[in-house]
Amino acid sequence: MFQTRTQRLASPAVRCSLITPMASQIIIIGAGPAGVSTALHLAAISPELTSGLLVLEKAHHPRRKLCAGGLVSSAELILRRLGLDVREVPHVDVHAAHLDFRGKGLSLRASPDHHMLRIVRRDEFDAWLVSVARQRGVQIQEGVRVLAIDPGPDAVHIETDAGTYTAQVVVGADGSNGISRRAAFPGSRMHAARALEIITPRSGGSQHQPDAAYFDFLPVTDGIGGYLWDFPTQVGGQPKRCWGIYDANLPTHGRRAPLADPLKLEMQRHGLDLSDYEMEGHPIRWFSPRIPLSRPRMLLVGDAAGADGIFGEGISVALGHGLVAAHAISEAFESRDFSFRSYRRRLLGSSLGRALTARWLITHTLYRMRWPWSQKLVWRRLRRFVTWAGQRYVLNWAEREKPTAPRRQVMDQPMPAPPRPD
Repeated sequence: MFQTRTQRLASPAVRCSLITPMASQIIIIGAGPAGVSTALHLAAISPELTSGLLVLEKAHHPRRKLCAGGLVSSAELILRRLGLDVREVPHVDVHAAHLDFRGKGLSLRASPDHHMLRIVRRDEFDAWLVSVARQRGVQIQEGVRVLAIDPGPDAVHIETDAGTYTAQVVVGADGSNGISRRAAFPGSRMHAARALEIITPRSGGSQHQPDAAYFDFLPVTDGIGGYLWDFPTQVGGQPKRCWGIYDANLPTHGRRAPLADPLKLEMQRHGLDLSDYEMEGHPIRWFSPRIPLSRPRMLLVGDAAGADGIFGEGISVALGHGLVAAHAISEAFESRDFSFRSYRRRLLGSSLGRALTARWLITHTLYRMRWPWSQKLVWRRLRRFVTWAGQRYVLNWAEREKPTAPRRQVMDQPMPAPPRPD
């Protein structure tokens, strides 16, 4: 339960830690793609703010992160505009994608020398981003767990197991289950999807093409608003296959099959036994244009603000959130207006926001079509229209976003770097 700063003062340990608060201009909570993207874009847009910027991360990189790890073209474009080459990270390229219903449907193949998706492992990808951010002067403190956040009129107080930090602006980038959203909007609720994931050897029986990704929307007819997936990946340099099932978890009045059942049957069809492998699950909070995203001196990015509802895709969304948030923060320091009252409007008006809104609408439409004929219609009969609409309204949104340009200095004398806690 969220406690105010006053309530937590009753703890002797907290009273002791409050004697020497650590002050920063900007504190980002979470060193995943959203948090590091915000930091890197701030360093590019307003480099004079970098010395007063601090990122807090509860874990130590490389840290385990359950995520299928698909990078779409928008994610790679954002990284390239930051001067980053994701090929430095171990990866597997996917050259074809199949969006099917019961094994038949829409097939897409990249042109020669290109790829449809690039698959990374999140522990390696996130650690690489953190390394790059540090090389560019961003301070990141790992192993610091945030216990409470108290947004005040003049500053935000962050209580951690390493002491109390104070910032003029706080960015919540701590994911679906982080404390930032609960602190900024006590009692607010976001819709949570669910996903299960399994890693198998590449030779583990999959009849699918080794360089292709498969998405089958068969579970929709069982009341599960989502899809099955199977695509190549790697773990420790060894080729693997990543299997899973995603459910947007829309309310339903009919029967809903247990989430693992369609995955079990699909794996059996490929000669695999689900019980032979470790299965892991995690929630995914997905974006809605109706939810609040900011309050004075505090704003949310990445999964804390909401991921894509159709596929649960979050990496490109997180990286894009960082760009939008960095511009909002830079302008706040320039104008000295830290209300962030226009942040939600800014996000919704961006290419990312328009794509997320389109995906939100599609999620509510596609996953309510539980009749087999309706899914056949979408993925077989209307495949040309689906391809056009997807390219126009859902995918490649970063290509429609203006590249980052440095702003003039917004502070005459930046604050010194915050000290490390003892």
